[in-house]
Amino acid sequence: MNQSMLWVDLSKQEIQSRPIPIEWVNDYVGGEGVAARLFWDLMVPEAEGTDPRQPMIFAAGPLSGTLAPCSGRTCVVFRSPATRTIGVSNAGGDFSMAMRRAGWDLITIVGKADHPVYLFIDDDRVEIRDAGDLWGKTVSQTEDLLKERLGLNGVEIASIGPAGEHGVMFASIMTDKYRAFGRGGAGAVMGAKNLKAIVIHGTHKIPVADPEAFKQAALAAREELFSEAFVRDELHPYGTPSFYDAINALGILPTKNWQYTTFPDSVGKLTYQAYHEQLEVKSKACFNCAIACGRYTRIKEGPFAGMEGGGPEYETLAAFGSKLLVTDLNAIVAANHLSNDFGLDVISTGQVLATAMEWYEKGILTPAMTEGVKLEWGNGEAVVEMVKRIAYRQGIGDLLAQGVKRAAEQLGGEAAEAAMHVKGLEMPSDGVHASKGEAVVHATAARGADHLRPYASAIDAFGYRDEDLGIVGEIDYLEDGNKWWIKPFQELSMATNMLGVCLFASITLAIKASTWAKLLSLAWGKEVSKSDLLLAAERVINLERMINARLGFDRKDDTLPKRFLSEPAPDGRGAGQVVDLKKALDSYFEAMGWDLQTGLPTPEKLHSLGLDFVIAH
Repeated sequence: MNQSMLWVDLSKQEIQSRPIPIEWVNDYVGGEGVAARLFWDLMVPEAEGTDPRQPMIFAAGPLSGTLAPCSGRTCVVFRSPATRTIGVSNAGGDFSMAMRRAGWDLITIVGKADHPVYLFIDDDRVEIRDAGDLWGKTVSQTEDLLKERLGLNGVEIASIGPAGEHGVMFASIMTDKYRAFGRGGAGAVMGAKNLKAIVIHGTHKIPVADPEAFKQAALAAREELFSEAFVRDELHPYGTPSFYDAINALGILPTKNWQYTTFPDSVGKLTYQAYHEQLEVKSKACFNCAIACGRYTRIKEGPFAGMEGGGPEYETLAAFGSKLLVTDLNAIVAANHLSNDFGLDVISTGQVLATAMEWYEKGILTPAMTEGVKLEWGNGEAVVEMVKRIAYRQGIGDLLAQGVKRAAEQLGGEAAEAAMHVKGLEMPSDGVHASKGEAVVHATAARGADHLRPYASAIDAFGYRDEDLGIVGEIDYLEDGNKWWIKPFQELSMATNMLGVCLFASITLAIKASTWAKLLSLAWGKEVSKSDLLLAAERVINLERMINARLGFDRKDDTLPKRFLSEPAPDGRGAGQVVDLKKALDSYFEAMGWDLQTGLPTPEKLHSLGLDFVIAH
C-alpha cells in the first residue's frame, strides 16, 4: 500500500523523494484521488493555471502496470488555464507502467525552469536536462530524438508540441506520440514551466500482495470484460469509431455546431466500415489491454497520402466531421494526425473550428480576418490548414487558440451564442437533447464540459443497467428529473481513474465495481469492499467539488449553452426537446447530498466523508 512521490522544483532545480501519507492512500486509493488530495494542499487559489507556483501532478494508480485488465492509465492534475477550475486529464499507453516500474506513484512538478528542459527518470536516478534543441519540435520529432539519444529500451515519454510551447489554451501533453492528456490545457501548463518532456525508464517489478490470486482474479475480470457484447463485438474489432453509427441513430451526434443531432450525409462515409476500408488500419493496445480499441492509421491516397499516426477516435470523427459537416475522411484523419503531432486536444480543436465556421457564416469572422481561408461548412482542407495556424498561433489562429469562450468575449456581439462550452471547456461530441443524464454531466463535471464522468448516455440513451450499482428499472432518456442513478455510475467512473485503469473497461458496465474492489484487495493484501471503493470515489468527487468552490465556482457555473436550454432539437430522438436544467440539477444535487441553492456539498455531507478539513475554506 505504500506509495512514493517524486518532487521536482524546476525553479530551484531541486529533486526529492517524498512519502505519501498512508491515510491518504486509505481514503483516496491512488491515481486521481491522491493527486486531488495533494492538489488541495499545494494549489494557489489566486494564481492562474500557468503560474509557476501552481503544481502539476502526474499520478498512476495502484493497479497501473499490473495484470489487471486495461491497467495503462495515467492522470495529470493541474489548474486548467482554459477553465480556471481543477484540471484533470487522463492518457493511456505505457506511461503509468513506466512510472511504477521506476518506483513512483506520483510525480509532482512545481516552479519554472529558466530555459527549456526535460526531466529524465531512470528508476531513482532523476535529472533535469537541457532541452534547448528540442524546443520547437513536434511530438513525434521529440520522442524520436530522445529515444535515439538515450539508447535505452522501454523508455516512455510524455511531451508537448508547438501548441504547448505557444500557450494554446487547449494544448495537450502527448505520450506514445498520440495518446493524449487532452482536456483542459495541460500542455500549456507544462509549456509555461519550460518543461518539454518527461522521460521515464523503469526496471523494477511492480509488487502485489498475492501474485497468484491476483493473476487468477485478473483473468476472471478479463472474461467478465469480454462477456459484454459491445466490448467483444464492436469496441475490440473496430475501436471507438464503432460508436459513430449508434450515436447518430440515437440522435446524440453533434452536427453543424450542435444545430442538429444527426448527420445522415455521413452514413457510409464516416462510419467504422468506411474507416477500416478507406485507411490502412492496425490495432494498437495500451498496456495490458485486451480490448485494444486504439487504431494506428495511414492515409492511402489523395493530397494527404502517406500521413500516419494514432486514431482518429470517435470523438475526432465527430469533432472534425459531423460538427463541421465534413465528410472527407482523409481530411479528418489528416487534421487528427497533425493535432496529435502539434500537441492539440482534438475535442477542443474541433469545437473551436465548428464555432468559427458558424461565426464565418454569420459574418462575425470575415475573409479578411481569416486571411483567405474559407471557413465554410464541409471544407476539410480549411480544417487541416487551421489546425496548423492554431498550433502556432498564426493569424486568426491566435484568436482561436484562446478557446471559444475567450475568443467570443473578444469578438463581442452575438459571438457567444455559437461558443459551445461549459466553464470555458469546449463541448465534447456527446449530445444532450436525447440524453438528459449527459446534460447533467456536462453541466456539473469538475473540469468543465465532460462526457466521461460518467458517460451517462450508456444508461439513458443506450439502455445499460447494472445490478452491482443498483441501477435497474425504467430510465427515460428524455426525462429531465430522476437523476439519482448518475451518482453510483459517477463513483464507478471515478474509481477507474483512482485505480489507474481504463474507463472503457466499465463504460458499458462490463467490469463491475465489485470486481475492481477484489483486484485492489489482492494487490494491497487488505480487504476493500465494493462499498469501500465507491465511498472513496464519492470522497474524491466531493473534494474536487470543493476545490472548485475554493476557486470561486458553485451552482451558478453549472450551466449549458443556450442552444440546449432554449432551442428545441429539430431532429433525432430528441426532436422538440430542450433541457430543463434546473429540474435535472435539483434531482442530481439531492442524490449527491449537495445544497440545492449553492450546488455545494453540505457540511454534513463533508463530515460524513471525512472531509472536515475543507469546511474552513
